[in-house]
Amino acid sequence: MIDIRKSNQRGHANHGWLDTSHTFSFAGYYDPKHMGFGALRVINEDRVSPSRGFGSHGHQDMEILTYVLSGALAHKDSMGNVETLRANDLQRITAGTGIVHSEFNGSRTEPVHFLQIWLQPAANGLPPSYQQLSLTEEQKLGKLVLVASPQGGGPVKIHQDVQVLIGQVEVGRQLAYPLEPGRQAWVHVVRGAASVNNESLATGDAAAITGEPAVTIAGIDPNTEVLVFDLA
Repeated sequence: MIDIRKSNQRGHANHGWLDTSHTFSFAGYYDPKHMGFGALRVINEDRVSPSRGFGSHGHQDMEILTYVLSGALAHKDSMGNVETLRANDLQRITAGTGIVHSEFNGSRTEPVHFLQIWLQPAANGLPPSYQQLSLTEEQKLGKLVLVASPQGGGPVKIHQDVQVLIGQVEVGRQLAYPLEPGRQAWVHVVRGAASVNNESLATGDAAAITGEPAVTIAGIDPNTEVLVFDLA
């Protein structure tokens, strides 16, 4: 079964300095039918104006992934990490027992565009930790790259039974990802357009896939990128 979540069905708010869309209930947006999908709790698509951002704020007991699509995102946290993430950079924070961080647009002239993803960890009270991964366009082209998984899997470790993959699919080409029995998938179109299990999706659209043997992604637009979450 495939259930489509269109981009324009997401929660949306424009605060002037921040234009944000929420796939699942978040902040002032509440929809009891869209509280999450398995351990996947948040997918926020944020655009932040130059020299603006989120001041110091805390998180606890959450796995936080940030994937920068364009621009520069300046990050600082209570673990001592001071980084600037750019396009194709992926950051993972295990909030665990508690962290404080800030996120600002690192440019005075250009907006920053990024996805922030929250996954509920398998256990609470973990020690806070940080990882960062830089991808290239070449690494993603024509394949689904495993970028995050539990220990022993992808290059970024997350403390939950979830595999996270990023890939770019060319027009007329197809990417296939098998699902083990009892597994389900969430597919988010980062940019472009694709057919996912024979359903057409555009930028910002997503699909929940359950009870299927595989995820099949066919390219429709020449500039298509997708995020795939393989969940228990």
